[in-house]
Amino acid sequence: MKTRLVLSNTVTVLSLALVLIALSSFSFAQAKPQPVDAEGHQWWQHAVFYEVYPRSFADSNNNGIGDLKGITSKLSYLRDLGVDAIWITPCFPSPQVDFGYDVSNYEDIDPMYGTLADFDVMVKDGQKKNVKIILDFVVNHTSDQHPWFVDSKSSKTANHRDWYIWRDGRGANQPPNNWISIFGGPAWKFDPKTSQWYYHIFYAEQPDLNWRNPAVEKAMFDVTRWWYRRGVAGFRLDAVDRMFEDPDLRDNPVLPGTTEYGDPRTESKYNAKLPEMHDELKGLRKVADEHNAVLIGETWTKDVAELKEYYGNGNDELQMPMDFLFTKVDKVSPAEFRRQIAGVESSGGWPVFVLSNHDIVRAYNRYGDGTHNDEIAKLMAGFYLTLRGTPIMYYGEEIGMENNDPKSKDDVKDPIGRRGWPEEKGRDGERTPMQWDASKNAGFSTADHTWLRVPPSAAEYNVQSESRDPNSILSFYKSLLALRRSEPALQGESCVFLNRDDPFVLSFLRKNPHHGESILVVLNMSPQPRQLALHLAPYGITQRTATVLLSSPQPSSQSISLANLTLAPFAVFLASVR
Repeated sequence: MKTRLVLSNTVTVLSLALVLIALSSFSFAQAKPQPVDAEGHQWWQHAVFYEVYPRSFADSNNNGIGDLKGITSKLSYLRDLGVDAIWITPCFPSPQVDFGYDVSNYEDIDPMYGTLADFDVMVKDGQKKNVKIILDFVVNHTSDQHPWFVDSKSSKTANHRDWYIWRDGRGANQPPNNWISIFGGPAWKFDPKTSQWYYHIFYAEQPDLNWRNPAVEKAMFDVTRWWYRRGVAGFRLDAVDRMFEDPDLRDNPVLPGTTEYGDPRTESKYNAKLPEMHDELKGLRKVADEHNAVLIGETWTKDVAELKEYYGNGNDELQMPMDFLFTKVDKVSPAEFRRQIAGVESSGGWPVFVLSNHDIVRAYNRYGDGTHNDEIAKLMAGFYLTLRGTPIMYYGEEIGMENNDPKSKDDVKDPIGRRGWPEEKGRDGERTPMQWDASKNAGFSTADHTWLRVPPSAAEYNVQSESRDPNSILSFYKSLLALRRSEPALQGESCVFLNRDDPFVLSFLRKNPHHGESILVVLNMSPQPRQLALHLAPYGITQRTATVLLSSPQPSSQSISLANLTLAPFAVFLASVR
C-alpha cells in the first residue's frame, strides 16, 4: 500500500506540474500581441500618440513646474481630444542637467514630478479612460550621479567600472581620440582619481553606458520589465543610434568647417549607428512583445534605407521608428511630401509621422507664412492625421501653440542655448507651458514665475477659448480625430495618391477592404484658390459627387462635385465616396 501511495502521489504531482506548464504556456501565448482588426493591426497602429513634456503640461502644486498629478488631472481632456497614448519625456530622478535626460535612478519618479504612488494613480486613471502611458527610456547614458557611475568612478577595479567606457588618453591632457560631443567640446572627460578618460556623447554629466557588457544589457532589460509590471504600455527609446562605439576608438573623419560651438566638424562614422545596436533592439523587442507593449525609436536617419533597418528583419526590432525625414520638409510642398511618404512606404514598415517635438521648432512656426498660420495648422493636421500610419502629436499642437524663443542669453534655460548663443538659441522655445486658458500663466500654474514664460499669443490660443469656437484649430483637431477613430477607411492599409503631378494640391484615397466606403482627402497647399477635377473611376468609385465629412473652411454645401472642386487657400476636404 505504501508503494502504491507513493506512486499515486508522484502521478498527482506530475499531473499538477503538467497543468501548471500548460497554464504557463497559455498565459505566455495570451501575453503576445493580439490583432485588433481584420487586417492584423496591433493596438498602436490604430492609436494616436501625444507627447507630454512633464515640466510644462500642468502644475498641480503651483510651484511653476509641471508634475504627474497635473498630467492625471488632464487625462479627460486628452481622452476627449482623441488621444490613445501619451509619451511622457523622462520623469525619473535626475540632477536635471539635461532636463531629465540625465537619469540617476531608472526605477523611481523625480520628487519634482511627484511619487511612484502618483505614477500608479496616473496609470490606473489612464486605464479607466483608455489612455495608455509610454515612458521615455534613456538607453545610451545615465547621469554621472547614478549609483552605477559613482561606483564605476571609484576605482579601476570597481564592480561597475566596465559598465561605462573608460580609456587611457593619447598622452598628457590628450583624450583617447577626436570624437566631439553633440553638445560641444571633446566627448571625453578626464578623471584625475583613476587617471583615465570616460566617454560622453552628450554632456560630461551624461556618461555613456557600455552596452558591450552583458551586465548592462541585463540591467537595462530588467528596467523595462519593472515598468511593464507597473502598467506601462511601452517606451520611447532615446538616442538609440548612439548605443555602441567602435571598440578600437578610431578617429572620426574630419569634415570642412566648424560646429555652432566652434568645434571641428566630424562625421560620426565610429560612434553612431553601429550594427551591434540592432541586436539590443531585438532583445528589447522580445521583452516588449511579452507585455503587448510598443517601442518607439528616436531614429535620426539620412535616408529611408537607414530608417528601414530600425524595423528589423521580419519587423523584429522597433514597431515605431519615427520618420524625422518628414520633419525636414519645412514648407507645405506637395512634391516633397509625396517623395517622403513614398520613401517610408517603400521601407515595408509601418509609418510613424511627427511634425514637431521637444527638440524641434513647433509646426505652427515652421509651416506658417505669417498670414494663414491657422489655416495651415489645420491643413497640416488634415494631412498627417489621415495618412496610413501612426501619428505622434506634440502637446499644444492642437491649439496652435507657437515657439516663444528667448530674447537674450539671460533668459535661456537650455544648456545648449547657453553654450551656443546666439547661433544656437536652445530648445526652450518649443517647451513652454501648455496654454489652458487666458488667465495668469495660461492656466498652467498660479505661481509668480513659471520655469518658462508663455507667449503673448496664449491669450487667444488656449484650450478654454478654442473649445468655445467651432472654427478654432482645437475644434478642427477634435473633429478630425473623431473621424479617424470612427471611419474604418482611415484605419486601413490602403492609401492611394491622386493627381500626383499637381504642384499645389495633394490628394489621396483611404480605403478599407472590409468596408465599402472610401475617404477622399484633398489639401490645397498653396495661398491661392485652386480648381481641381478628380476622376475616380479607375479606383472603383463611380459617383461624381462626394459627401463632405470635414472641411476647412466650412463648405457651402455638404455635397461637392468631384469634376469641379473649388479650393480656398490652404483648404482641407475630407469626404466619403463610393
